[in-house]
Amino acid sequence: MPQRSRAHAALGRAIRGYRVDRHLSQEELAHRSGMHRTYLGGIERGERNPSFTNIRRLANALGVSPSDLLARGERLER
Repeated sequence: MPQRSRAHAALGRAIRGYRVDRHLSQEELAHRSGMHRTYLGGIERGERNPSFTNIRRLANALGVSPSDLLARGERLER
Protein backbone atom coordinates (compact mmCIF):
# COMPACT_ATOMS: atom_id res chain seq x y z
CA MET A 1 0.00 0.00 0.00
CA PRO A 2 1.38 3.46 -0.88
CA GLN A 3 2.67 5.70 1.91
CA ARG A 4 0.28 8.44 3.07
CA SER A 5 1.59 11.77 4.25
CA ARG A 6 -0.56 14.04 6.39
CA ALA A 7 -0.49 16.68 3.65
CA HIS A 8 -1.61 14.26 0.91
CA ALA A 9 -4.35 12.84 3.11
CA ALA A 10 -5.58 16.36 3.92
CA LEU A 11 -5.61 17.38 0.25
CA GLY A 12 -7.57 14.22 -0.52
CA ARG A 13 -10.11 15.08 2.18
CA ALA A 14 -10.41 18.60 0.74
CA ILE A 15 -11.10 17.24 -2.73
CA ARG A 16 -13.60 14.72 -1.38
CA GLY A 17 -15.30 17.45 0.67
CA TYR A 18 -15.79 19.71 -2.35
CA ARG A 19 -16.94 16.73 -4.43
CA VAL A 20 -19.53 15.67 -1.83
CA ASP A 21 -20.67 19.29 -1.37
CA ARG A 22 -21.42 19.36 -5.11
CA HIS A 23 -23.15 15.96 -5.10
CA LEU A 24 -20.66 14.49 -7.56
CA SER A 25 -19.60 10.87 -7.70
CA GLN A 26 -15.92 10.03 -8.05
CA GLU A 27 -16.71 8.85 -11.54
CA GLU A 28 -18.32 12.17 -12.51
CA LEU A 29 -15.50 14.26 -11.06
CA ALA A 30 -12.94 12.04 -12.78
CA HIS A 31 -14.78 12.50 -16.08
CA ARG A 32 -15.02 16.28 -15.65
CA SER A 33 -11.33 16.55 -14.79
CA GLY A 34 -10.15 14.15 -17.49
CA MET A 35 -8.62 11.52 -15.23
CA HIS A 36 -9.34 7.91 -14.38
CA ARG A 37 -11.64 7.20 -11.43
CA THR A 38 -9.15 4.90 -9.72
CA TYR A 39 -6.45 7.58 -9.93
CA LEU A 40 -8.85 10.10 -8.38
CA GLY A 41 -9.68 7.59 -5.64
CA GLY A 42 -5.96 7.30 -4.87
CA ILE A 43 -5.70 11.08 -4.60
CA GLU A 44 -8.70 11.24 -2.27
CA ARG A 45 -7.18 8.54 -0.06
CA GLY A 46 -3.87 10.41 0.05
CA GLU A 47 -2.05 7.61 -1.77
CA ARG A 48 -1.20 9.65 -4.86
CA ASN A 49 0.80 12.84 -5.26
CA PRO A 50 -1.10 14.83 -7.89
CA SER A 51 0.83 17.13 -10.18
CA PHE A 52 0.10 20.84 -10.26
CA THR A 53 -1.64 20.27 -13.58
CA ASN A 54 -3.97 17.70 -12.02
CA ILE A 55 -4.65 19.95 -9.02
CA ARG A 56 -5.67 22.67 -11.48
CA ARG A 57 -7.85 20.25 -13.44
CA LEU A 58 -9.60 19.06 -10.26
CA ALA A 59 -10.10 22.60 -8.97
CA ASN A 60 -11.57 23.67 -12.30
CA ALA A 61 -13.93 20.66 -12.35
CA LEU A 62 -15.02 21.52 -8.79
CA GLY A 63 -15.53 25.21 -9.61
CA VAL A 64 -12.89 26.49 -7.18
CA SER A 65 -9.46 27.98 -7.59
CA PRO A 66 -6.39 25.80 -7.03
CA SER A 67 -5.42 28.11 -4.16
CA ASP A 68 -8.82 27.55 -2.47
CA LEU A 69 -8.43 23.80 -2.87
CA LEU A 70 -4.93 23.86 -1.36
CA ALA A 71 -6.00 26.21 1.43
CA ARG A 72 -8.81 23.83 2.42
CA GLY A 73 -6.30 21.01 2.46
CA GLU A 74 -3.96 23.04 4.67
CA ARG A 75 -6.78 23.77 7.12
CA LEU A 76 -7.67 20.08 7.28
CA GLU A 77 -4.04 19.15 7.88
CA ARG A 78 -3.90 21.21 11.11
